[in-house]
Amino acid sequence: MILHLDMDAFFASVELLDNPALRGKPVVVSGHSARSVVSTACYEARRYGIHSAMPLFQALKLCPHLQVVPGNRHRYKEMSARVFAICREYTPVVEQVSIDEGYLDVTGCERMFGPPDAIAQTLRERVARETGLTCSVGVAPLKFVAKVASDINKPNGVYVVTLKNLDAFLEALPVKKVPGAGKRTVAFLEGLGIRTLGDVRRYPESALIQKMGQAGERLHALARGEDDRRVSPESAEVKSISSESTLETDTTDPSFVHTRLLAQADEVARELRRKGFFAKRVSIKLTFADFRRITRQTTLARPTQLSGRIYEEAATLFDTEWKGQRIRLVGLGCSQLTHDEASAPSQLDLFGQVEAREAHDDGWGKVEKSVDSIREKFGKHAVTRARLT
Repeated sequence: MILHLDMDAFFASVELLDNPALRGKPVVVSGHSARSVVSTACYEARRYGIHSAMPLFQALKLCPHLQVVPGNRHRYKEMSARVFAICREYTPVVEQVSIDEGYLDVTGCERMFGPPDAIAQTLRERVARETGLTCSVGVAPLKFVAKVASDINKPNGVYVVTLKNLDAFLEALPVKKVPGAGKRTVAFLEGLGIRTLGDVRRYPESALIQKMGQAGERLHALARGEDDRRVSPESAEVKSISSESTLETDTTDPSFVHTRLLAQADEVARELRRKGFFAKRVSIKLTFADFRRITRQTTLARPTQLSGRIYEEAATLFDTEWKGQRIRLVGLGCSQLTHDEASAPSQLDLFGQVEAREAHDDGWGKVEKSVDSIREKFGKHAVTRARLT
């Protein structure tokens, strides 16, 4: 049996916990710029039709007296760690898929903690008692059903699907509730007369595969109650680190974009060093004024955790790909992470450029680690690059 734990309006709930004066008021966590979007809305705000990913200006139209708070990522991480420490007291098989949700495999834990539904109730009560936050828990024999179930009795509820009632649950489940089924997919399925997983079962599998490819095959398997994915603690490992920002106004100024990439490289590199990672791949993301989006990436000859090296590659990608379009969003990311700087072989260089660059990086490595120490003690703005002031 699998549990899916989902924190209720997590970011907003942490803000209400830290500032009780906000309780009972419509609150969202968001930036304050003209292009900010809602990160999380508390349940009072949701009554006005406000939801995550909604542009802030639209939310303010729906609720002019909306309380907007900027958020505190470090505080959210701290509370998330406390929640999942509680989870790991009931089973070592915990897969944290994001800062506010995760799966627990409690198969075989009955003799110590009782049946799965009792574990779910105890877990919910302990999270509330020990953190002051609420969560909702779904219990099911299949991973995707547990996720669906955790949303049924929100907030602060538990919903259980057993093997005995699994078939009936799937028969009536709307396809729009299936994780990963977006608006276009749902509209396409409804055009075929498919509104529930029961309808999927009765639709010829070969015809659905012909129309949807692998997605159709996967959907038919879920409708039959086939989901062989296991709870995998390893999947919670960090696979990439990135930073992106929507610009206050669209720009065609390459110098401005370079400065933004430098700031993002600095942020990403600091996080790499904090977590002990070296990155083998650097990527950029650009969203243009017409909302078209491109991503480009490059693989390094040798892994790095230095902001200068990361920025150099990102700037080259940008200069190569940008054709003068108006830019709305800039993003930079690092992936193919390793804890061992020498784990990936360096590409041979006939002219010794790799060796020279490594010597240059070694010097800057000491500088950046010293800067990290100063920032840790005096704040992240204590030392910064002149170009970013």
